[in-house]
Amino acid sequence: MALRKIVEIGDDILRKKCRPVAEVNDRTRVLIDDMIETLHHTGGVGLAAPQVGVMRRLFVVDLGEEDTEPMVLVNPEFLEQSGEQDGDEGCLSIPGKAGSVVRPEYVKIKGLNRDGEEVVYEGTGLLARAFCHEYDHLEGIMYVDKAYELWELGDEEQ
Repeated sequence: MALRKIVEIGDDILRKKCRPVAEVNDRTRVLIDDMIETLHHTGGVGLAAPQVGVMRRLFVVDLGEEDTEPMVLVNPEFLEQSGEQDGDEGCLSIPGKAGSVVRPEYVKIKGLNRDGEEVVYEGTGLLARAFCHEYDHLEGIMYVDKAYELWELGDEEQ
């Protein structure tokens, strides 16, 4: 496993729609493992493949809860979305900034796991927000595009 460099805002890769993963193979699993290690190293909640320079439809989410494994979604698709929540977001690709974004309160999403098997996750609150945020990265959308308020983080908040 290896730490990957986080691509930051201004890089065109973050504005492009990602291509599907054709096959979950050893190369895909290395990318997944590297992304999880990078996510844990940075203290983030989620990380999408374009954020590490890979234009594939893949992201990982880990809320840091005990006894849970990081969630891996390859070629994710939303099955359901409902409700509305208003909350603050940040992004590893936009250091030093945060913003307020409205997202669904509940989502149901499916995709493939690291073994190429179909998985379905349901989430509310922060988990729903993380799924939506990371999915947007696969579409070339960043939270700043949806934020109705943005601000700089002070040194004590970073």
